Amino acid sequence: MNKSKNFSGQPIIKQLLKLVSPTIISRTAQKHNSDRYYKRFKTYDHLVTMLYGTLSGVSSLRELSTILLACEGRIGHLNLKYFPKRSTLSDANKNRSSEVFASIYYSLFNQYRGFLSDSSSLSLPVKHLKIVDSSTISLFSDILKGVGRNPINGKKKGGIKMHTMINALEDVPCLVRLTSAATHDHTFLKDLNLEKGSFVVFDKAYNDYNQYVQWADDDIYFVTRQKNNARYTSIVEFDLSNTTSDGVLKGERITIQKKDKTIELRRVAYWDANTNKVFEFITNNFLICPDKIAVIYKYRWQIETMFKRLKQNFPLKYFLGDNQNAIEIQIWCGLIIQLLMLVIQRKTKRRWAYSNMVSMIRYHLMTYIDLFKFLENPGRQWLELTTKPPDKQLSLF
Repeated sequence: MNKSKNFSGQPIIKQLLKLVSPTIISRTAQKHNSDRYYKRFKTYDHLVTMLYGTLSGVSSLRELSTILLACEGRIGHLNLKYFPKRSTLSDANKNRSSEVFASIYYSLFNQYRGFLSDSSSLSLPVKHLKIVDSSTISLFSDILKGVGRNPINGKKKGGIKMHTMINALEDVPCLVRLTSAATHDHTFLKDLNLEKGSFVVFDKAYNDYNQYVQWADDDIYFVTRQKNNARYTSIVEFDLSNTTSDGVLKGERITIQKKDKTIELRRVAYWDANTNKVFEFITNNFLICPDKIAVIYKYRWQIETMFKRLKQNFPLKYFLGDNQNAIEIQIWCGLIIQLLMLVIQRKTKRRWAYSNMVSMIRYHLMTYIDLFKFLENPGRQWLELTTKPPDKQLSLF
């Protein structure tokens, strides 16, 4: 019988959990006192169970508890002493605060952010580029209020909005705020803790002139699109140098009057040949060339791909609870798994598409193979079987 050289004494799910330090979990549980009213189902058990459910793509608590029950004999690899029952999971999702899982995510992010930045292949136009956007997840209207007016038929969906900021080199959220979908985007800007000299890029839904004034005083720069109905006064038009791209149509200094404040900004009109559209950008930086302003805004699409990666690989369609706390726990677990998967993708020398790698791991969570050896050369075993000399192959006769 052929023996696999990729065999491991631990299943893939255990190898993934090694990336999460037990010290992080124990310190977080102690900080939030999250194990006080639980005899068996501790914070570690809750986290591992929810991570397993997020990775496997289960659609209900009953399905999750049944799958873990079927792993009898191998559940010891997860350091779980008891099989979590459906009622136990439901109570924990309702009563254990989602802030516990948020703290675990931020601890893991601080642990791996240096590695993610160093392993990134991007070449940014400016240093310390941050990207801000939000994504809405549809829910029951009884849980969180949806955005917009009530329709004529009286049926309206609720939603939870995930306000997010990412560092362009890290490609995972460095700040997340969860609110109802009815909360306006620009309220998130006041929560940003940006260092001096940072650049932040966002779309025109985050228009907040008072925040722009504060950033100008703190030497923090932004790039965004100008609203179509914006009223401004043109002060002076800048001359364009010969090295400026042909796509730049105009660069000028403008002022916007807001109550008793006069705000000075820079406006750049840019023609995009790919879409045949004119984009109007505004910024509070008057030193960088106008070409860079358009390039900086193009990096805003990176956060859209991050949302797409999260929602496609860890779908937030079936929630394992009918309350806000349970839904937030599931979102934080999705963010934790996304972070761990990105670390694995960056550590592997072989180039893997993120979705392909996640699919392979999802279907082999309890398979005893060495994850990194397999990802480095997945066709090695097949190559050995197909190229083995005839005299060394087993014969039926």
